[in-house]
Amino acid sequence: MSAILGLSAYYHDSAAALLVDGRLVAAAQEERFTRKKHDARFPRNSIDYVLSEGRLNLSDIDYVAFYDKPFLKFERLLETYVANAPLGFRSFQTAIPVWLREKLFQKDLISKELKELSPGFNPKEKVLFSEHHFSHAASAYYPSPFDEAIVLTLDGVGEWATSTVAIGRDDDLEIIRELHFPHSLGLLYSAFTYYTGFKVNSGEYKVMGLAPYGEPRFKDLILEKLLDLKEDGSYRLDQSYFNYATGLTMTNDRFADLFGIPVRQPDKDLLEQVHMDLAASIQAVTEEVVLRMTRSLAQEFGITNLCMAGGVALNCVANGKVLRDGQFKNIWIQPAAGDAGGSVGAAYAAWHKELGNARTRDVSARDAMRGSYLGPSFDQDEIEKRLSEAGAVFETLSDDDAIKSTAQALADGKAVGWFNERMEFGPRALGNRSILGDPRSESMQKTLNLKVKFRESFRPFAPSVLREDISDWFDLDADSPYMLLVDLVKADRRREMTDDEEKLFGIEKLNVKRSEIPAITHIDYSARIQTVHTDTNPRYHKLISEFKNLTGCPVVVNTSFNVRGEPIVCTPEDAFRCFMGTDIEWLTVGRSVLRKENQDPALAEDYKNKYELD
Repeated sequence: MSAILGLSAYYHDSAAALLVDGRLVAAAQEERFTRKKHDARFPRNSIDYVLSEGRLNLSDIDYVAFYDKPFLKFERLLETYVANAPLGFRSFQTAIPVWLREKLFQKDLISKELKELSPGFNPKEKVLFSEHHFSHAASAYYPSPFDEAIVLTLDGVGEWATSTVAIGRDDDLEIIRELHFPHSLGLLYSAFTYYTGFKVNSGEYKVMGLAPYGEPRFKDLILEKLLDLKEDGSYRLDQSYFNYATGLTMTNDRFADLFGIPVRQPDKDLLEQVHMDLAASIQAVTEEVVLRMTRSLAQEFGITNLCMAGGVALNCVANGKVLRDGQFKNIWIQPAAGDAGGSVGAAYAAWHKELGNARTRDVSARDAMRGSYLGPSFDQDEIEKRLSEAGAVFETLSDDDAIKSTAQALADGKAVGWFNERMEFGPRALGNRSILGDPRSESMQKTLNLKVKFRESFRPFAPSVLREDISDWFDLDADSPYMLLVDLVKADRRREMTDDEEKLFGIEKLNVKRSEIPAITHIDYSARIQTVHTDTNPRYHKLISEFKNLTGCPVVVNTSFNVRGEPIVCTPEDAFRCFMGTDIEWLTVGRSVLRKENQDPALAEDYKNKYELD
């Protein structure tokens, strides 16, 4: 037996992954255990978990693979500061002491942390480093179902690379093309995230969700002033508008002058139509860049499969357009496409690239991520023990009765917490740590946003749909198990708007009923779709099937089981606390069902203000 521990840490979304004989056994983000969103600290809890899942000790690990190379990153920082001196001195003063104290000597730091976890562990010669973008590419290609693929990685920045193209063939993966810092599609998107008043590295998906409320009236201005975009999708950014290379903010005064408004202060300034138009514009530019890249790559290489990773690969609207564009027959996107997924990629890179092991695939499986259900699970006895200790009042049913009663609660219009088997790896809840609702309800989106999630009212919700029924409800007819593709609700399921409704602008559009399933239909008739499969999640499939039996609708609203600013719940206690601190009315944990009216109201807490806003 050969075991590799993959790690990502020290920037954001620390995580650990375990590969045993080339098979992905477990993976989890540190935030789920510490309850600190995007926790960047050394992933001690995640390591403990993945080792326990593999029934291994740290001494059983052959190699520890880290997801990037700190010396190359330090080289990029130094060269950037020198090239722009004396600009950026404040940023230099802030960053360099941390690097000299900690980050530059990460091998020693990692070794020290591992020894603290297991004093007998000798990390000498066991700690390996993969380049950041190779880790992303490996996380996309090696778990994919393809024997040959183009691998496109787009993010903010790794060491130097911001966009890379790799070719995967059988066991081999080679990066063949790179764009380098400071020219970055991810950082361009993050600049608009900052400018519109959202938090960089966590609020980008809010910009994507806000985009359909606006008009892309600044698209041409962005392409004229900020971005020199070539036909093949390569680009350069005019750095005179940005501050991220040497400053402490993303944009500068020249950027604000270009668009005519100052940076939005989220605690003071309301979202206005101009912010929606900016969101629509940067989303349109992103789609244009990605489509030019994918079209050019498809024509150049004639390979029919595309894999994607990196933070920009979480832009499911752009992904859906790439699929519909038809240049690639098949697309597979790493479900943990951001830095957390780098832990998986680092482990695969060590196994295949460093150690030269052959790639083996289970042909009966969709892919090697196993539905991304790679986190902790709890058996029924442990669930009941933990709920009892938390003070919960619950009833334990047979599995069939638990599923039927939960489906009935959904059909009755209740907001339902659903805690099921192994926790998901990556930013999306995929039916195991989810809050569910009836998509036919006209009030469900507002209820979930304002009373359960405590977040902005404009944010859309995703549908989980039985795979066998997808083409009856959506234009998409393909697998989308990881909720990373957006497509349209079918025309015959839509509701035609009145003349007065058509004239509405911006956020006024929010409360217009647009289809038979209004709770998951965004204002442009789109939806971020998750297909549910019997082979990867039979219990969730059974729940939706039961809901379909009751209502005729094979779709449920699926949003992550957490409130704004909180990591997705990990344990039964986490689920109970979130249940008690929100307006979730029903909770199913394994075979145990909880009704809000039966609980002790003294156990409720002010959950709305418990977590820092994201």
